[in-house]
Amino acid sequence: MTTTLTQGAAGEEAAVEWLRANGFMIVERNLRYGRYEIDIIASRWDTTHFVEVKTRRLGSMVSPEQTINESKRRALHRAIASYITTHRLRGEVQIDLAAVDALPDGTYSVRYIENAVEYGW
Repeated sequence: MTTTLTQGAAGEEAAVEWLRANGFMIVERNLRYGRYEIDIIASRWDTTHFVEVKTRRLGSMVSPEQTINESKRRALHRAIASYITTHRLRGEVQIDLAAVDALPDGTYSVRYIENAVEYGW
């Protein structure tokens, strides 16, 4: 039986592989600002993508997309604002979601949702 942490790490690795296969450059992973975390920071063209990864077993009662609530949105905004300030980031920014399904055969399926969370200055 897979633990939640192991499944989450495997889902994040699947998301990284998907991003690389689709032309993204991985900038940072698991970056912490106090109690807030950014799972993946990636870039493609002139846009910095802050990617939240949510992994669930296929058929779970709650899909990965349903786990992004208001509290999570606020936490993401705080972490991203800290990153932008610290790194003096310029250019386009967006918050994306890598919704990862853990399949019964031990593989992972990634659905990538761009602009899953609106980011306003």
